[in-house]
Amino acid sequence: MCGIAGILAVRNGAVDEPRLLRMRDTMVSRGPDGAGVWHDAARRIGLAHRRLSIVDLSAAGAQPMATEDGLLQLVYNGEVYNHVELRRELEALGHHFHSRCDTEVILRGFRQWGEKLLDRLIGMFAFAIWDAAAERLFLARDRIGIKPLYFGEVGGEFFFASEIKALLADPAVPRAIDPAAAYHYLTFLVPPAPLTMFRGIYKLPAGCRMEVSPGRTPQIARWWDPVDAPAAGTDPATYRNEEAATAELMRRLDRSIERRMMSDVPFGVFLSGGIDSSTNVALMARHMDRPVSTFTVGFKQHERYNELEYARLVARRFATDHHEVLIDEKDAEEYLPEMVRQQDEPIADWVCVPLYFVSRLAKQSGVTVVQVGEGSDELFCGYPHFADAVNLNRHYGRPLGALPAPLRRAAAGLARLFTLIDPKWNGRAAAAAAVARGDELFSGGALCFDDREKGELWTGPRPPFDRCADFVPTRLLVGGSQDVVREIMAPFRAANPAADFYQQMLYLELRQRLPELLLMRVDKITMSTSVEARVPFLDHELVDFAMDLPLDMRLRRGTGKWLLKRAVRGVIPDEVIDRPKVGFGAPVREWLAGPFGAFAKDRLLRDRTGLFDGAVVRRLWAEHEDKRADRSLHLWVLLNLVLWHDHWIAGDF
Repeated sequence: MCGIAGILAVRNGAVDEPRLLRMRDTMVSRGPDGAGVWHDAARRIGLAHRRLSIVDLSAAGAQPMATEDGLLQLVYNGEVYNHVELRRELEALGHHFHSRCDTEVILRGFRQWGEKLLDRLIGMFAFAIWDAAAERLFLARDRIGIKPLYFGEVGGEFFFASEIKALLADPAVPRAIDPAAAYHYLTFLVPPAPLTMFRGIYKLPAGCRMEVSPGRTPQIARWWDPVDAPAAGTDPATYRNEEAATAELMRRLDRSIERRMMSDVPFGVFLSGGIDSSTNVALMARHMDRPVSTFTVGFKQHERYNELEYARLVARRFATDHHEVLIDEKDAEEYLPEMVRQQDEPIADWVCVPLYFVSRLAKQSGVTVVQVGEGSDELFCGYPHFADAVNLNRHYGRPLGALPAPLRRAAAGLARLFTLIDPKWNGRAAAAAAVARGDELFSGGALCFDDREKGELWTGPRPPFDRCADFVPTRLLVGGSQDVVREIMAPFRAANPAADFYQQMLYLELRQRLPELLLMRVDKITMSTSVEARVPFLDHELVDFAMDLPLDMRLRRGTGKWLLKRAVRGVIPDEVIDRPKVGFGAPVREWLAGPFGAFAKDRLLRDRTGLFDGAVVRRLWAEHEDKRADRSLHLWVLLNLVLWHDHWIAGDF
C-alpha cells in the first residue's frame, strides 16, 4: 500500500521537482518504508511514490517502476491478489520479471494488454502509467472504489495524488469550498464523485479510468459497473437452490479471504464480534498455522455500544492473539484535529473515531495488514433499516406507485392524517409522500438532511450550480440530491427491468455510499496509521454473485443476511449468528451532552462557511439538548463541515 502523486505539463511548462517532492512527502503515513521520484528529460511529466512495503520487501519493488526501454512509467497504490497467476500468464507470453511484486505485473500487463488489463485484475488499486510513445497519462481506480485517486488542473498543469492534501502542497492550488459538493454532502455525508469539497479538485469515480494528454481535454470513462457484472460463471439454477447457493457463497468467500492473506508482513482482523468480522477470523484461521491477531475497540462509560463480550467469545473460540482498546469523549475531542487533517474532506461518519484507535492499536502491536467486514451488510441486507425499506416498498411503495398521480397524492395526505393518531404511521406517511412526489423510496443507507430540510438550513448558492468541468455530471449541478439518486438508478432500471427492489438498493449502495463514504473512511483512517485494510466481502467476484441473489436469499421471515447466516452456521458460534444486529458506531449522542458537546457547540455556532442559517442550527442544538429529538447525526454532519472549513480554508483549527 502506498501514496502516489504526479504532475503533467499539459501546456507549455516544466515540472518543478521540489514541488513534486512536497506533494509526495505529505503522505508519509501511506508510505513510511521508502520514497521515489522520476521525471522525463524534458520535465513534462513527473511521478512520485511513497512505499508501505507489504509484498516483496526488497528494493526490486521500488517505484516509480519502468519497463527496460523506459517508455512506460508506473506509480501504483493497492494490492493485486491474483498477481502470481497473471505473472505466469505473462511469462508464458515472453515477459521477464525482476521482482516478486504485483507492481511489476501491472506494468508488464499494461504493455501486453493495454487498458484491457483492468478486466484481469483482482484486488484494490489506484494507479497512473505514463506511456511515452503515446504521450498519454493513463489513470484507473478499482471496481468498487477501495483506493482513492484525486486530481485537478491549475496553470497548465494536470496533477493527481492519493490524497487531497498532497495536491494542496502546491500554493498555486486554490483553497475554496465547492458549493455543489457542500450541498450534496449534507444529504450523503460525503461529496458525491467526482466532486470534492474543494472547488477545482476532483476524485476519479470508482470503476473509472482516465486519460490525459498534453493539449487535450481529460477523458473519463467507466470500465466496470455493477449493472454489467456477470455472475462470474454461476449456473442460474444456483440462485433457486438453497444448498447450491450456500456452497457457492462459502466457496467465493473463503477464496476471497485466503487471497487477502497475501502478505510478507504481519496481518490480522478488526473484530467487532459480529457475523462479518467473526467470519473473517474463522476462515483466516483455516489457512494459518499460528493464531490470528484480532483487534477490538470499545467505549468507556457507554457499555451499550460495546461488543466486547462477543469479540472475546470469538477470540476464545479461535484462540486468537487478542487486543483491545477503550476510548472516551476526551479521546474523541483530542483526536478531532488530526481526523480533519487526515480525512482531507469531511466524511461525516463517526465510526472514523473508534476506527482510528483500533487502527493505531494494530500498528502498535506490530500488524500492518488487517481484514475488515465492510460490504457484507450491503450485499446481504444486514441492516434493519434496509429490511424496513424493502417492506415499505412491498406494502406501500409498489401499490401506491401503480395509482394515478391524483390518487397517490390523496393517499399521501390520508397517511399524513393517520400520523396524528398513531406515530407508527410516520414511516408509512414518509413513503407515501415520497411516492406522491416521484422520489426514490430508498436514497441510500446513510442520509442526513433531505432536500426539504436543506431548503430551511441552506443559505449558500442553490441549484443550478455553475459548471466547473465538462466531466462533472449535470445531475450534480442542476437539481436536488434526489435528482442525483434518480440519475444513478435510471441506467440500472433500463438495463435490468426485472431487478427486485433490493437489487436496486444494492446497485445504489455500490455506486454511492460504499465507495465514497464507507470505503474512504476505512482507507483514510487506517492509512493515517500506516495500516492497510483489506475488504474480502467486496471481492468483485463475490459482488457479482450477490448482485443476482433473489430477495428471499437475503431477507426471509424478517431475518436479514439469511443466506450468509446459513452459510456460516457451524463455522462461527451460534451466539454471534443469532444475536441482534448492532452497528459499529460511537456514543456521539451522549458525548454531545457533555464537555465534548460544549466544544462542538462553540465551534459550530461560530460557523464561518456562510452556508447555513444560524437560527436553524441553534434550533437543532436546542432540540437535541432538550431531548425533544435526537439531532446527533445532523449536528455531527454540520460540525465536520465547519471543522473542515476552519482547518483547510480558515487555517485556525
